[in-house]
Amino acid sequence: MSDERQRAHVFVSGRVQGVYYRATTRDTAREAGVDGWVRNLDDGRVEAVFEGPPDAVEELVTWCKTGSPAAEVDDVSVEREEPEGLDGFEVRW
Repeated sequence: MSDERQRAHVFVSGRVQGVYYRATTRDTAREAGVDGWVRNLDDGRVEAVFEGPPDAVEELVTWCKTGSPAAEVDDVSVEREEPEGLDGFEVRW
C-alpha cells in the first residue's frame, strides 16, 4: 500500500436516507477509484469511509456536501484516520 493513500470517515446529515444517497455514493466512489463503504445510521445520518489517493478522497468528501440529486445535505463532518487498506467499495446494511 502506498503512503499516498488517505482515509476520510464521513458523517452526513440531512435528508440523506431514501434518496439513493448510498447507491450514488458507491457509484461515484468507484468512478473516482476510491475504496471504502457507505451505510445508513439509525439516527438518519449516512456514514461513509473513503480510502484512496488524496485528490480522489477529497473529491468524494466534497461530493458528499451535495450527494444524490434528491438529497438535501445539512452537514458533513469528516474525521481523518489512518488507511486500513480497504479494497473495493460497498454499501453496508
